[in-house]
Amino acid sequence: MINRRDFIKNLGLTGAALTAPCAVINASPVISEKPGVANITLKGRIHHNGSGIAGVAVTDGMNITLSDKSGNYTLLSNKAAEFVYISVPAGYAFPHQKGIADFYKKIDSSKSTYNADFRLEKLETDDRKHNFVVWADPQMISKKDAEVLVTQAAPDLKQLVSNYPAGSLFHAIGCGDLVWDHFELIEDYKKAVDISGIPFFNLIGNHDMDLDARTDDYSARTFKDNYGPTYYSFNRGNVHYICLDDVFFIGTAKRYIGYLTENQLQWLEQDLANVKHGSTLVVSLHIPTFTGVQRRNKLKEEEIGGVVANREQLYKLLAPYNVHFMSGHTHMNEKWEKDNMIEHVHGTVCGAWWTGPICTDGTPEGYAVYEVNGDQISWYYKSTGKPREYQLKVYEKGRLKTAPDAIVANVWNWDPKWKVEWYQDGVLKGAMEQRVDFDPWAVELYEGPAMPKKHKFVDPTLTDHLFFATPDANAKNIKVVTTDRFGNTYSQELAV
Repeated sequence: MINRRDFIKNLGLTGAALTAPCAVINASPVISEKPGVANITLKGRIHHNGSGIAGVAVTDGMNITLSDKSGNYTLLSNKAAEFVYISVPAGYAFPHQKGIADFYKKIDSSKSTYNADFRLEKLETDDRKHNFVVWADPQMISKKDAEVLVTQAAPDLKQLVSNYPAGSLFHAIGCGDLVWDHFELIEDYKKAVDISGIPFFNLIGNHDMDLDARTDDYSARTFKDNYGPTYYSFNRGNVHYICLDDVFFIGTAKRYIGYLTENQLQWLEQDLANVKHGSTLVVSLHIPTFTGVQRRNKLKEEEIGGVVANREQLYKLLAPYNVHFMSGHTHMNEKWEKDNMIEHVHGTVCGAWWTGPICTDGTPEGYAVYEVNGDQISWYYKSTGKPREYQLKVYEKGRLKTAPDAIVANVWNWDPKWKVEWYQDGVLKGAMEQRVDFDPWAVELYEGPAMPKKHKFVDPTLTDHLFFATPDANAKNIKVVTTDRFGNTYSQELAV
């Protein structure tokens, strides 16, 4: 992710569960008509210790079939397909290699038939209760960045997991920009994932693409070599998880748009055919489907590299479900909610590109933690190196030029169902005033004389999650108390 100003300049642009087993989802498989591309039959068995597992979705990225009662599957494909892979069913552990999810097989297209078996392990724990985290934009550009990820962020996640009861189920979503164009750092990312101790499902970001590719179709070569398919699904408990590739490379270095291809949307239609209406979905993609950037900055047009251009088509497909979108890319934290959907746009593991301890909106570098119980999901933001209770920062008067007489509270994981109240000398004064503005510390770090020299493009960004109150001249003590949508309270006191 680059910042808005430089992105526009460089781009030159404006403006769950499974249902009962059935046969092949699409009765007319997509077969390539390209000259020289021959058909191939994919077949194999999904099993646990030799016992077949029925109803497991198997795909080549174009069509989907379900394993039969003996765990066998057959899928007519073509030699343009790169992988055969499964949607891991609920009740089974996630296969992984040192933390990198391993749910796919690379197709050997030298023969007319490719056999691929998948062995799964049953969980000993009821997975209807589980947890997951989202790491957005580790985005390392140097070994120095990688060292911080490996020695600070990864151990922080490992410690977080250990704080939960023994046997608690955890997985993670690496939400794109896993590195910053420097593919030699992929091994450092994998090392950090391994240290964390939990399996990671990874997404491609705009900085994970092969920039010498002639089209989007070939821009994910390195990603696929290291992480497998760029879009797929899996299940845990009652929740169906979908991971998508919404970064569309337009054929020249570092130029891209937020866009979902027709191949993905057709695949998604088939995938959703196996999911009961009303189910909870977690849909992860690097570029947010939508943000408040255009509104906050009063732009005439959306940033085409900042949101998904054809998101309305995605929303239509997801209308029968309860949807949580997980995204990153912006290096700031925000949420929007409408009808059956809520989007969690995540602050980043790297903060403002490893230049300081906070993102450009004042959100601390860190990650989000989600706790799932049946169909319900609750969440909080975990700042790296800070306790779970660290959920706001209160600034004294004079820290923000636009409000010199006000105290300012940054409540980075805020959404409209939170309450933000303040006390003056022990007396409740009521709700604080929400405004769009810049975080005071972000201004000092990234705009003022202390601005770091490492990445000069870093700017503070406008945010919705700032709250203001003006104390009396003789006030001695201020306390800000926040209550999230789940009833958890957090507070900070400030002497004035």
